[in-house]
Amino acid sequence: MTKTALVVIDVQMALAHDDANGAERSCPQAEQNIKALLSTFRERGDTVIHVHHHGRDPEDPFYENASGSAVQPYAKPTDKETRYIKYVSSAFVGTGLEADLRNQNIERLVMCGATANHCVESATRAAADLGFETIYASDAVWAYAVTGPDGVEHSAEQVHSTSLSTVQGEFATVLKTEQILAN
Repeated sequence: MTKTALVVIDVQMALAHDDANGAERSCPQAEQNIKALLSTFRERGDTVIHVHHHGRDPEDPFYENASGSAVQPYAKPTDKETRYIKYVSSAFVGTGLEADLRNQNIERLVMCGATANHCVESATRAAADLGFETIYASDAVWAYAVTGPDGVEHSAEQVHSTSLSTVQGEFATVLKTEQILAN
């Protein structure tokens, strides 16, 4: 049986602040699905790992002491769950995550959190490159609208869909939360 861990990435208040300020985002059900994943993994006694971003610039909303760096209440780690702090997009750069996963013989990762096209995708790609079986929870991540360097605007739904499309197959198996929980 393959040992699996849930990896919850960057569910922090800076993103809740963006939402409250009207940022266009995808997947309004992401929080509900992250809660469901957390609940099930915790009930089963499976490994839950939290990764939080801290900015290095005091003006960054994710700066260590800024209100935006705090974890959103529904995704707070329990005392038994490991938490990693990262300063770049990938959860594997500058942290002990890979070594700890290997020491625990964890081979499969279920990835969720924020944002789909940034830190969750970056960590998913790195995990796959490191040889982990990776499952990307398509409805337990979200993205925000962006404007490209060419001035073209991309909706949050377009960004989300593109992120799912670019990881599917090569870097991860993309599944909905209900499919993950059924397995």
